Amino acid sequence: MQTQFERKITELTENHSSAIWEGIHRGIEREALRVLENGTLAPTDHPEALGKTLTHDTITTDYSENLLEFITPVAESIRTTLSQLKDIHTHTFKALGDELLWPLSMPCYIGSDKDIRVAKFGDSHSGRMKSLYRVGLTHRYGATMQIISGVHFNFSVPEALWTAIAKDEQVEDNAAFRSEKYFALIRNYKRLSWVIPFLFGASPALCESFFTQTKTENKLKEWNFAKLGKGTCYLPYGTSLRMSDLGYTNKEQASLKITYNNLDDYVAGLRRAITTPSENFKSIGVKDNGEYQQLNSNILQIENEFYSPIRPKRTAKGGETPTQALERGGVEYIEVRALDVNPFSEVGITAQQIQFLDLFLLYCLLSESAPMDWEAQQKTDQNFNKAVMQGRNPSLSLWQDGHDRLMTDWLEELFAELAALARIMDNSPHSESGYVAAIEALYPCVLNPELTLSGQVLEILRSNDWDASRLGKELALKYQRLFSEAAYECFTEHDFANWKATSEADFEARKASDNVVDFDTFLSNYFEKAKCSGRSAPNR
Repeated sequence: MQTQFERKITELTENHSSAIWEGIHRGIEREALRVLENGTLAPTDHPEALGKTLTHDTITTDYSENLLEFITPVAESIRTTLSQLKDIHTHTFKALGDELLWPLSMPCYIGSDKDIRVAKFGDSHSGRMKSLYRVGLTHRYGATMQIISGVHFNFSVPEALWTAIAKDEQVEDNAAFRSEKYFALIRNYKRLSWVIPFLFGASPALCESFFTQTKTENKLKEWNFAKLGKGTCYLPYGTSLRMSDLGYTNKEQASLKITYNNLDDYVAGLRRAITTPSENFKSIGVKDNGEYQQLNSNILQIENEFYSPIRPKRTAKGGETPTQALERGGVEYIEVRALDVNPFSEVGITAQQIQFLDLFLLYCLLSESAPMDWEAQQKTDQNFNKAVMQGRNPSLSLWQDGHDRLMTDWLEELFAELAALARIMDNSPHSESGYVAAIEALYPCVLNPELTLSGQVLEILRSNDWDASRLGKELALKYQRLFSEAAYECFTEHDFANWKATSEADFEARKASDNVVDFDTFLSNYFEKAKCSGRSAPNR
């Protein structure tokens, strides 16, 4: 007997065509620390040969000067996206000399927070603001917390599928309709987000120096960490310590009770966060002897500080904040932020993972998605945290609709429905095949959690009595050798030269345009404007 979801996808395909599943838009953002061969942080500045980080389209820095971020352009082909990502890595390695890219989400050995230098974006007003935002993060959460690396997956629904859904529901396909559906997707993602750390969490272990630098030594005993090697701590059933309370969190955000039931409430919640004074952060002060310590002392300095494993997004125009962009045009795509770096991939993610994410996010879109109040949302967050801390425990149970349910039973049900969608996707004449193969390859993880990424990592560490740093260095050297011999697949050297030149020209243009007001006035104007709504609401 078909489930409600299976009937939905069958009817969509029969009423329209299998072509509705084609045309998914994707993009990848991958973070990676530059390190020395001994596994410590590279002390050098961002390589000048790679262009200006403030204005470069594909290569920038995240929190610190040595935390690279690679950004692929939007593409419809998984093969194209991965080729783009490989080319960015290939080009970057040419500028790194003897430096390596750290292949794990949790950082290498950290001797001191002082070894971590905030990323420099130049003297333009926008560049100073980006750097000062990171200075604020340092004072609020500490530097070590900010160099945890991840992979962000950007996803938008195919145009033909939007048309088909709207036609079947007899509504107009407009910005408001799409926003409503994207928020329904997000709610279902929240309900099922535990699947991501279970399958793709790859940080069950970390260097003991992390606890020292983040002053979380109490967690070692409280969470019953085991130890191996000379200084590696791990949780026997852990999956993604990157996404645990050891990672970047802001407790005061919970007081705002930001939900995902509609765009207006979500935007209002974020606006409260950037305008509500923080009891915790006011003691830092905004300035000390004339030097900025943070952009402001509110719960969030800017909207980007909001901690969430998934975000609704729209590409912002010049001067817009993220919420203003959403109000202007509605949700354009969603950003999944719960992925660890896959240490067994030279670029941090595989085609198999992307295919699973395609299926998973379409499932979240097309399944029933009732509104979710704050209390229910907290239950989903508790499920996620359970999967992060003990996701490979075969007896783990999760909360579902007021009852506890064995996680493996839930996974069996989910995989069956994803397999039905995978068969339809593979039968689409022009879409990339391999979805059924991806589900079949991942299904053994349901039967044996030790086959997951976190299980593989721990097996290597325990069987060899290695520290996490040993694994990181071995893989980093392997990928350095691979990329030193790699040829471009999608881009050319000319493309990267053009991006570099454009980044430098745009960088200088920003500086030249800053003589209208001083920096303090620039910041004041920015935050006054951030309180305002977008220029026009999406069609309703």
